[in-house]
Amino acid sequence: MIFAKQSKKIDKHYPKIMETNQIMYTTTASAVGGRSGHIKSADGILDMAMQVPAELGGPGGTGTNPEQLFAAGYAACFGGSIQAVAKREYDKITQSTVTAHVSMLQGFSIAVRMEVHLEGIEIELAEQIVHRAHIVCPYSKATRGNIEVKITVI
Repeated sequence: MIFAKQSKKIDKHYPKIMETNQIMYTTTASAVGGRSGHIKSADGILDMAMQVPAELGGPGGTGTNPEQLFAAGYAACFGGSIQAVAKREYDKITQSTVTAHVSMLQGFSIAVRMEVHLEGIEIELAEQIVHRAHIVCPYSKATRGNIEVKITVI
């Protein structure tokens, strides 16, 4: 009952962005056992063991961790935003490489450092495209004002 009560309180403070007619795509994944457990998407495509990295006091090993998943997701999403911006706003088609470094900080927050390369695009234009991509990328929108994100065009 307390959870339902809190949900109603939280829901009334959010805009109605979750109305059915606004949703373009929804995915679902579950985690059992937290950082030392297992994750699986509802469609079974993502099905992986989780393991705490040795640097964070865990055993390390072959399991993934939330920081790796976030780095991969942010890099892929940002790359997609670069593609969209380059085509729509600059009439350019380019292959991008985005490398995201996600760091766990003391106090249990994260920071992101991204290196971005746009194949065949001069550095000044690449920086403009990357700046615009950072404005429209869903991951950038979700993290803006919450964590430090540094982006370098290389």
